[in-house]
Order: sequence, then structure tokens, then C-alpha cells
Amino acid sequence: MGGTCRRRRLVLRVLACAALAAACGGASQQAGGIPSSSRDASDTGSAAAGIGLQTPNSPLVTLRVMVGAGSVDDPVGKNGVNALTALTVGRGGTVALTYQELTTTLYPWAASIGAQYDKEVTTIIGEVHRDHLEPFYKIFRDLIVAPRFDTADFERNRDFLTNALASTLRGNDDEELGKQTLNAMLYKGHPYEATEMGSERGLAAITIDDVRAFHAQRYTRDRLLVGVAGGYPDGFLERVERDLAGALPASDGAAPGRTLPSSRAVQGIELLLVEKDAIATAMSIGFPIDVTRADDDFYPLMVANSYFGEHRTFNGRLMNQMRGLRGLNYGDYSYIENFIQDGGSTFPQPNTPRRQQFFSIWIRPVPHHNAAFALRQAVRELALLVEHGLSPADFEATREYLVNYSKLYVQTTSRRLGYAMDSRFYGTEFFVDEIRARLESLTVDEVNAAIRRRLQADNLAVAIVTGDAEVFRDELLSGAPSVVTYNTEVGEAILAEDEEIRSYPLAINVDRVHVVPVGEMFVEVS
Repeated sequence: MGGTCRRRRLVLRVLACAALAAACGGASQQAGGIPSSSRDASDTGSAAAGIGLQTPNSPLVTLRVMVGAGSVDDPVGKNGVNALTALTVGRGGTVALTYQELTTTLYPWAASIGAQYDKEVTTIIGEVHRDHLEPFYKIFRDLIVAPRFDTADFERNRDFLTNALASTLRGNDDEELGKQTLNAMLYKGHPYEATEMGSERGLAAITIDDVRAFHAQRYTRDRLLVGVAGGYPDGFLERVERDLAGALPASDGAAPGRTLPSSRAVQGIELLLVEKDAIATAMSIGFPIDVTRADDDFYPLMVANSYFGEHRTFNGRLMNQMRGLRGLNYGDYSYIENFIQDGGSTFPQPNTPRRQQFFSIWIRPVPHHNAAFALRQAVRELALLVEHGLSPADFEATREYLVNYSKLYVQTTSRRLGYAMDSRFYGTEFFVDEIRARLESLTVDEVNAAIRRRLQADNLAVAIVTGDAEVFRDELLSGAPSVVTYNTEVGEAILAEDEEIRSYPLAINVDRVHVVPVGEMFVEVS
């Protein structure tokens, strides 16, 4: 599949007045815009060049409109405006149709419109059978250029986001709570600090006029990247670009792209323990890395990460050592960039690109009595990876696996389109093609050199969600060997290695150890 539908279907069309430039590394750090992030700030004429993946035999058409607006653009004290604006489009009405009328209209077409919001960009996504494309497109277009800004929609969507923070994140989803806590640790005082949904107080402070103003300032024609995929007619992509460029204003310079500061330095092993009534202990470990898909080191690190902790597969060493051999929990994975699973798949969700990234380890909930052991084991495994790297045999097996596995990222035209748009953000070739091309020429020495340059196990932020946080904190600070118990018999080799793990030293920075009640998380940002 990857070999037949790569660049052959990737048709890049450039608007007459669009100046496309590569958006790599340093340029996108400064610009904070999107798709052509190296565009001069004075260029307010048009959207970035659109991307079309036309497959004439497909009965479906997907539209993705990426907007250069994210949670980094939320005004101070009103974290959540970007998410609320996105939901005003994706879960709201048009001037002509209320939200209820709109959903009633879409239902018989089996069509969908939604919004995906992240730190740097927001993406409006629509999908419809081509037989209904014309009336569907009019609704899709009107939602972007002239949303209804209905008070009832605003209140419903604000309640949705508030409940997502207070009830779902803090109440029911300990794993995501751990991940968002890690994000807050890594980016304290940084524009990335708040969740993509905002903060509790920030959402409470937002008015519908704030949403109107944000839409007017950020949803401008120079901040859009239009993508269309599937069985759409000739000329449709150009039509969408013209329509949006003609209906949306140019930027007035009042809302410039935000320059991102460097993330803070992690010093030693820092602990943030979130105390809540949890039946098991969830942990996320990480540190910032100055690597994105635009950097050469990203691709050797992909191989290293797949070997170490490929998401939800037994390809990773973490998964095999912690779950497979010891049964400590359901899964243990690692990542070299922010990872959001796309629905029920095991693949990364497209259209959440970021100019800054971090390495992380996700330890899924572990019984409380084994949690300290699991933390020690994960840190030790990372240290072993940094020290020893991959063997030639492990490298060859992982490279072959990853080249083939990555082709599954783009099983649908919608996902293929999303990755093409992300590649524009990073200024690279089509992502899956780039993986294949880079990995085919890669050597084990290059992978191990990238590991030594970019990864380490000394300075780690550790987010812990657990039931008796102070007791767990004291256990870790004591330095005493960790207890581990198994429900089934394990071999002598495992027990012998366990003795090393139980006493593996954790260089905890006692000045950066904090216990926080769950009710205080994500109330506001620093």
C-alpha cells in the first residue's frame, strides 16, 4: 500500500499568491503559525498551498482544514478559548442551521464534522459520501467562516470541557491524568503547560465574546492549510481554497504567532505525586528533547524507540520485560514525541504537530505494592538502553518491522491526508515515505549515536497518580529496596535480575518532590 499510493497521489496545488517555504526546525520555533511557518509576518494575502489526495474510485470524501491556532494562543487567564472556538465550529451551528438542525441534516448522509484541538493547531475534519458532497460542503464551509456563536452551544461546549477536566480527567482516567501531569511538569511556566482543553478557572472566565474575538483573530486566510482526499471532483480543492480565502479576513497583525521559549531543565529525578482514590498506581516519566520530525535524529530515534517501547505491541523491550516476563501491569511503552492514539487503533493520531517534543515512558497502572519496583525497572531499562544501545541483530529486526508497520499508519485516505498535512508543518517529505527512505540507509551505529546524543536516564520528570501519595513518596525517598510480588511463579533468572532492580538507585531531587491532591490539578496555570 505504501509503495503505490505515496507521492503519486500527493498533488500539491499552490494558490497564485501563496509563498510556500519549508517549515523546518528553527523557523517554526520562531513563527508559531502553521503550515508555512516560515511565511513572512507581513504576508497576509492567502492560505498556505492546499494538499489534495484524489482517489477517483473512492466513494468517500474527507476534508481537513488545519488552522494555525492552538492552546498556546489562549489569552492569559482564559485557558480554553482555543478549544471552545474549535467546538463552536465542530459542535455548533451555522447562521442558517442550529446545531440540532445541522446534526439532523447530516444524519441521513452518514456524514460527520468534528474539531480536533491541540497545542499548536486546530483541525476541522469532515467526511461524507461523494453523492452528498455539494450540500455537505456548504455546511462545512459555513461552520468555518461564519459559525453561529449560539449561547446555548457555547454553554454546552464549555460544560463539556469543564466536565472533561473535572470529572473525566481528574475523576475517571488515571492514565491520562498521569500524562497530563507529566506535561504540566515538563512545561511549567511555558505556553504548553495548560491542557489542550484549558484550565478550570480559565474556562469559567471565558465569555462568548471571547470566542468571537478569538475566531476573528485566529481563523484568518493566511493561517489555513486546506486538505481534501478521496473521490472528489476535479477543481474541488481549488474551490475550497478560494471559498475560504474569500470569506475569511486577512490577519491584521493583532494576533501574531507566539515564539516558544525553551522548556525548563529537569534536574535529577523530580516527582509530582497526585493523590486520589486510585485502585492502582499510574506513572508517566519523561524529559524534553530538541528533536521533531524535521530533524535527522528523529528517524534513528524512531528505531530505538520501537525497540524499547513501541506503543501497544510486544515489539518493545519494556513491554516484554515488565508485562511479558513479570506480569506487572497491562502495558509499558515509550515515545519520542507527543502521542495520541487515533481512536481504537494503535497508531498515532495525525494533525497534532508541535514545534517542541519530549521523550516519555508510560507505565500503565501497577498494583500499589509493586509500583516502586516498576518505577525502578523502567528507569533502569532506559539507562541500559542509553549505555548499550541496540545490537546489530536487534537493529535489523526493528528496522524491518518499523518500515512495514509504519505503512499501516495510512490505511485510510483520511489518515494519509492528515500525515501529508503534518509533513507540511514540519517541512519534510510525506512522513511514511520519509520513514522508509531514512531507515533503509540507516546503520546501527547511527541509531546508537543518536541514543547517546538525545536520551538519558539521569534527569527525569515522574508523574505518579496513586492512592496514598505521601506513603509512596516516603518509600521512594527512603532508598530502601523495593518489594515485588508475583501471582505466578517466575524463573530464577528473573528473580536474580529482580535483586538488581529492587535496589537500583534513583537520584531523586528532594527539592522537587511534591504531593498534590487531585482536586488542585488543572485548576489554573502557573
